[in-house]
Amino acid sequence: MALILAIESSCDETAVAIIRDGKLLSNVVSTQIEVHQKYGGVMPEIASRLHAENIGVVLKESLEKANVTLEEIDAFAVTRGPGLIGALHVGLQCAKTLAFIYNKPLIPVHHLCGHIYANEYIEELQFPLLAIVVSGGNSELVLMKDHLDFEIIGKTRDDAIGECYDKVARVLGLPYPGGIPIDKLSKEGKHTYNLTIPLRGEETFDLSYSGLKTNVINMVHHMEQKGETVNVPDMCKSFQDVAVGLVVERACKAVKEYNVKSVIIGGGVSANSYLRSEMQDKMTALGVHINIPPMWCCTDNAAMIAKVAEHLYERKVFAPLDIGVDPNWAIDKWNEF
Repeated sequence: MALILAIESSCDETAVAIIRDGKLLSNVVSTQIEVHQKYGGVMPEIASRLHAENIGVVLKESLEKANVTLEEIDAFAVTRGPGLIGALHVGLQCAKTLAFIYNKPLIPVHHLCGHIYANEYIEELQFPLLAIVVSGGNSELVLMKDHLDFEIIGKTRDDAIGECYDKVARVLGLPYPGGIPIDKLSKEGKHTYNLTIPLRGEETFDLSYSGLKTNVINMVHHMEQKGETVNVPDMCKSFQDVAVGLVVERACKAVKEYNVKSVIIGGGVSANSYLRSEMQDKMTALGVHINIPPMWCCTDNAAMIAKVAEHLYERKVFAPLDIGVDPNWAIDKWNEF
């Protein structure tokens, strides 16, 4: 079986993983969260510069942990998109350089495919399945009838759910990333604020978070102007009920319509405790298998890219060395580059 080295640099984690025959030999991640916290979100230019500084160190550590050399690698895989264009460039240029020097195949991997296939570290995928991908930059419902067969049946019309969490956290004076403090404080609060439910009454699997974000921001500002105090735990609970409730409602609706065997969740927001418990309860009630990934699989890492790369290597999905990044690459176009 091939020995594959995978690189992930789509946002604010620089990661390298090495895999052989489904066994993860190393998975090294260098996060930039502390740097970006002072800005309340990821600064693309800073992220790119930090990737350039970190990639060599992470690569070296991953090789050492796997106890292999670059000469032994059979193929180099890398996240081509979606993501921040500058950040993606760092990973791709590294992978292209290694593929050129060692004359080995270059495997382009879709970032969201990685979040889906990270679940394979837990158990085999059962088709047909519904994948719920929720992160800082993406919110999609993807139907899969077989391996690498992706049909987008629902997606956000504006903001991603993770981005919405970050913006709401900022207006409430909570730290970045916003998902963790909101999830924690919501456990202490009550649903007392009447917030807009996005796309209410529409027959669609799409999601929308721009209006909800604006609703919270305007409500907080209006209360501050009137000299009223915002009950932060209550606002967190009210917001999270609506934000997560939309995902769960769409998932339940899709499960019934498409008669899927299993549901998996992936992406940074899949670490949210309320989403995990709600999905577990609702899918169990519907008699559908639910695959909830371990916490280490939720945030960006190269192990998930390596897992997809194994499937692509078997199909000989290789890219020319003049390939470029695609920050808006659609998951159903994973083999178009």
